[in-house]
Amino acid sequence: MSLSVRPIGTLGGVLSAGLAAVLVAGCSGSSGSETVAAAAAGGSAPPRAAATGAAPAPTPTPTPKPTGPYVALGDSYTAGLKISPQVGEPKGCSRSAVNYPSLVAQALGLAGERFRDVSCSGARTGDLTGAQSTEGGVNPPQLDALTPATRLVTLGIGGNDAGFMEVVGQCAKENLVDALKGLVGSDRAAAPCRDSYAAADGGDQVQRKVDSAGERLGETLKEVKRRSPQARVYVVGYPALLPADPAGCVPVLGSTVAGGDLGFLVEKEQQLNAMLKRRAEAAGAVFVDLSGPSAGHDMCAGETARWVEPPFPTQGLAAIHPNAKGQEGAAAAVLKALRG
Repeated sequence: MSLSVRPIGTLGGVLSAGLAAVLVAGCSGSSGSETVAAAAAGGSAPPRAAATGAAPAPTPTPTPKPTGPYVALGDSYTAGLKISPQVGEPKGCSRSAVNYPSLVAQALGLAGERFRDVSCSGARTGDLTGAQSTEGGVNPPQLDALTPATRLVTLGIGGNDAGFMEVVGQCAKENLVDALKGLVGSDRAAAPCRDSYAAADGGDQVQRKVDSAGERLGETLKEVKRRSPQARVYVVGYPALLPADPAGCVPVLGSTVAGGDLGFLVEKEQQLNAMLKRRAEAAGAVFVDLSGPSAGHDMCAGETARWVEPPFPTQGLAAIHPNAKGQEGAAAAVLKALRG
């Protein structure tokens, strides 16, 4: 098949000059397991309760500890775009050694052949079954890393299929045009970007893209199950990019972007995560929510609190992408889901 080159970090790369121009103006009791552990250590088991004549309470079956081999699939939010140190091939995938898959694998004691991270910045669902060309080489189809022996899979994808960052870029453009017209007060559109995405038939163009991405994700999850029928599969959502109250972004983004459009972007990301959750559950996979844990850590939070970088990021990091704290937060959410 022919391969088209896409810039790394497609899920965010469109923001550069256009968005900057818009925003620059404002800138625990004992259990049976304890008995086993004590016996294994050569110690005394905790004393049993005196018999009461009642039937003993059933001992709950513990959730098995996740084991490898573990395969991580996904886009730049999984790969850890620009987070140091960058590792792996091809370099155009921009994988970090401290992205959430690596942190999860470390916590589970998985290394070497028992852990494979094949995530790649800019990936779409089509790049899971087909090769992805990057500026630093070709990333093989990500699903090729799966085998019948695979026992754990995490998948973070869908934002590029839905064109989410193109929506962000378009919102920047629409607000810039509005600002250049010199419109102020009641003359300025409350949400020029939202208006631009309203379909002629009254529908929502972005929601249609999200729905289409969901159909592709559903087929992808079927293929994951076919290749690795015994694997536990976790679909990882996207962290909150903006606060629920757009007013909280004024100190970071200024007042150039209409509050209505910031609300529109919040709504679109919620739709994207809701789709991922529905598709995961329909396929028998587990959805890992990041929007809840990341609340208060959006790109408009302070530098010490944010998990996502703003349009003007800390030097060396990627705009509108998770930083190292964001990857740590995602790893904690995944591990919590794994351990039930």
